[in-house]
Amino acid sequence: MNAPLYHQRRTQCLELMQEGLAVWCAAAAQTRSNDTEFPFRQESNFYYLSGLREEGAVIVLYKSPTQRRSILFIKEPSEQEKLWVGGGMGVERAKAQTGFEEVFDVVSFEPMMADLLKNMPLLYLDLFGENAHLSTLRATCKVLIHQRGVQRSPRTFSDAHQLTQRLRLIKSDEEILLIRRAIAITALAHEAAMCLAKAGMFEDEISTEIDYIFARNKARAKAYESIVAGGDRANTLHYIANDQVLEAGTLLLIDAGCEWEMYASDITRTFPVGGRFLPPQRALYAMVLEVQERIIAMIAPGVRKKELQSAAERWLCEGMVTLGILQGECDALIEAKAHKKYFPHGIGHWLGLDVHDPCPYVDAQGEEIPFVPGMVLTIEPGIYIRADDTEVPECYRGIGIRIEDDVLITPEGCENLSAAIPKSIEAIEALTCKD
Repeated sequence: MNAPLYHQRRTQCLELMQEGLAVWCAAAAQTRSNDTEFPFRQESNFYYLSGLREEGAVIVLYKSPTQRRSILFIKEPSEQEKLWVGGGMGVERAKAQTGFEEVFDVVSFEPMMADLLKNMPLLYLDLFGENAHLSTLRATCKVLIHQRGVQRSPRTFSDAHQLTQRLRLIKSDEEILLIRRAIAITALAHEAAMCLAKAGMFEDEISTEIDYIFARNKARAKAYESIVAGGDRANTLHYIANDQVLEAGTLLLIDAGCEWEMYASDITRTFPVGGRFLPPQRALYAMVLEVQERIIAMIAPGVRKKELQSAAERWLCEGMVTLGILQGECDALIEAKAHKKYFPHGIGHWLGLDVHDPCPYVDAQGEEIPFVPGMVLTIEPGIYIRADDTEVPECYRGIGIRIEDDVLITPEGCENLSAAIPKSIEAIEALTCKD
């Protein structure tokens, strides 16, 4: 554990705080069925501040005009827990390894909060997610408000995650290395899928191979449920059934990425099943790829995401007019949002500890935040034409294409972190046409 790194993050968070108290709770185990559980995955903001994978722990940051405190409450494992699940870190190991100035058994959290909250005007906590101690915190604040001798008590509440999410927007060198590793493993999976996919196979044969490559390379988990969508199923944006047969002459859209040490990758490639692009597929794919490359070329410090969105919509609309998918003048089509039928989503999103990293897109004044070095986002233009869409030429019906890469903002412009994953028509066909 890199204790100094997490200590630095807590210090940065205290700098952002106003006078008050901030509370972050670790994730709780999630029941899968009866008395079995899903694999544990730590709450991202808690992990960002601690590096801990402990269940049931709590972080408290305390800021007054004269004092700053960083406190960890952690579960002391029982003998039964040690026997059945191995237990956790416990108080003494946490004191030695985590870099927190103060560490207590989590059973002390609720009684200590009454003292910690006295004279605190502001309480930061998770207002929108699960918080195992929310009811206790509310009750404690209510008591303090009416308690004689307490001059101030929390009457203002703010979302604690806004503090961490502001910090998470700019990735450190250490974080970028972790994202690079996740992408490198994901690259192996996408290339293997291009070689493997053949007509007559089932989609889940491909998704299983992807999972195997992730696991073989020690990636702890998928960053999200993989989308392996053949033919018209690619036009369902979050198709995850992955249970249908691949057909000759169709395209296969794969949106898959692994996590490495909690950091996500998010890559989409679209390719022909066991052969070459048919002419309509080739024309549509080449158009989407050109738009993606032009968008990536725009990215630099000072640019805003809305500029990428606007350009992507215009260029995709122009491409669809050229191919005969849309009819009319581009400005009028965009004003009528006719292009949104075929490109309904955004051009990309922040990437980090979460695949859709919940970092802010706008500042406190509601103005969109310009790109600065260290930000990481996806760029993912797409075209989706359902098989039953009789408004377009028949040759394009049933084609769904998305091309997605993970891009780092640099001082000079940007770096496509996933550029090595084949996406040119020539590079893809070199793999899909292998025997």
